[in-house]
This record gives sequence, C-alpha cells and structure tokens, in this order.
Amino acid sequence: MADFDAAPEIDLEHLGVHESVSTVFPPEELIETLEDLPVTVSLVADENRDDVDCDAVVTFEHRKWFTDLEWVHSIQAGVDRFPMDDFERVGVVLTNSTGIHDRTVGETVAGYLLAFSRRLHRHVANQQRREWTQPDWNEAFTLPGTTACVVGTGTLGRGVAEVAGSLDVSMRGVRRTPEDVPGFDEIYTTDALLEAVSGVDFVVSTLPLTDETRGLLDAAVFEAMDEDAYVVNVGRGPVVDESALVDALEANKVAGAALDVFETEPLPSDSPLWAMDEVIVTPHSAAFTVDYYRDIAGLVRENVRRLEAGETFTNRVV
Repeated sequence: MADFDAAPEIDLEHLGVHESVSTVFPPEELIETLEDLPVTVSLVADENRDDVDCDAVVTFEHRKWFTDLEWVHSIQAGVDRFPMDDFERVGVVLTNSTGIHDRTVGETVAGYLLAFSRRLHRHVANQQRREWTQPDWNEAFTLPGTTACVVGTGTLGRGVAEVAGSLDVSMRGVRRTPEDVPGFDEIYTTDALLEAVSGVDFVVSTLPLTDETRGLLDAAVFEAMDEDAYVVNVGRGPVVDESALVDALEANKVAGAALDVFETEPLPSDSPLWAMDEVIVTPHSAAFTVDYYRDIAGLVRENVRRLEAGETFTNRVV
C-alpha cells in the first residue's frame, strides 16, 4: 500500500506529454507552458515511444507501457480508465486533475438548466428546420424557485452548487455522509437517494465511476423523480443506467435529460438519445475551456516543485 503521507521517490529527468491530450488541447501548448521546468518536457506519441525515454507522462488516455514509468498524471479528474491495481503493484504514482473543473462544469450545468427552462434547445432545433414555432404558454419557466439535487458533492458538485445557486436554484446534495457542504441548502445521504430526488426539478450526477456508483441512477431513481424533472449527467456515463433512462424518457416518467457522458463513447449513432427532443447530448466536453492546458500545467508544476522539495504530491490517487 502506497504511503500518501510520504514524498514519492522519483528521479524525474524527462516528462512526456502524451499525444492523447490533443482530445482536449494541443500538446504543444502544454509543453511550451512547462518549458521552464528543471526537466526535459517533450511530446510522446505511440509510434515513437521507444525513442523517448521518459520517467513520467501527462496523458488523457492509458497505454500499457505506462506501467514502466514512475509517475502518470491524468488530465481528467476521473481515473477509472487507469489500471490502479497494476500501478499500485509496480509502484507507479498516479495523480489526477481534480479541483480545476468546478467552475467550468458548473457553468455547463447552468447552461443545461437555462436551456430547459427557457426552451433554448428547442429553438436551436427549430432553427435548423427553419421553423418559427413558439413554445406553449406553460412550457417555459424561470430558475428561481426550482430545486436541483446534485448527487456527489465533491469538486464538481460544489461547482454546480456555486453557479446554479447564484441563479437562485435551491441546492440539495447527496453524499455518503451527512455533514453540511458549503453551497448546499440540504444534504441527504446516499441511502436516502430516492427521497432526495423526489420533488426536485433537476437531478444532477457529478459522481466518479466506482463499484458503488455504477448504475446508481437506475429505474428506481427515475420512478422516484417527478415527471416534470430533468436528469443531468456530467460525472461518468455508467453511473446512469442508460437503458433505464431511455425507458423513463419514452414513458414520460422524466421530462428530459442533458448528458455529457455515456456508457459508450462516442455515443453510438443508433442510440435513441440522439433523436429525443428533450435530450441534450454533448460530447464529454463539460470541462473544456481555452485555459484547460494552463490549469493542467499548474497542477504538474506544483507536483514537480513538491518532488524537488521532498514533499507529498497533491491529487495523488495511487
């Protein structure tokens, strides 16, 4: 078992930036931002990895050869794509990017809520068809007076509470323990999830994927929700039982959904979610921002500093 209270023993001379970060930002931007570090920083592509002898890597995706390194940094908060047991066994340090996505994800969720309340998603769809169609008198609403139940009160959940709360949305949080969390008006424990999602206007999942969270938002949760409530998922796709959600949408047991993450990504072209009028599909981009690479650079720079000072790493997962 790794000792997180001890400084990692890493002889860092060469930090690689894996080409997969291009999913989110150009690798060159991160490399240039880190060029003043006291180590070599260069691009690592799968085809030239044998020619690059790096000790650590900053990456979006996982590769089997990462188990030969000393330190892997994920540019996402979620680390379910990495073989943590293997990393633990061979002594690879894994750090993640939790703590930098609160505002960006919070603003994305606020955008979803505003789209549903002001019917913006329908107007955009009508524009593509050149249709001048006004909403029915009782379709649109305003956010003050509504309630959002955020399942997961970590960094992302607190970001949602901060931004949506500023729009006068009452915030209800769900977490494993009952302690109060800043930004939330009420806290429910996970074993009271069905009670927590009842009577709210939006149910927002910001949860990471674990054995405990997989499929947590299932048919029972959708049944417990009000028929005019919306589902939002900006955490991990498999936390929501996608088949059960489709069934609930088709049966009008929930009003709609805004989904940034899915069980299979990219979302298959034959998924019924694409064609549903009250579903917003975004391509796992809720945290995207022009400053993403700068935020990652800040985390990496801090851990390089800590390594030189003999201090413990921040955001260490393994």
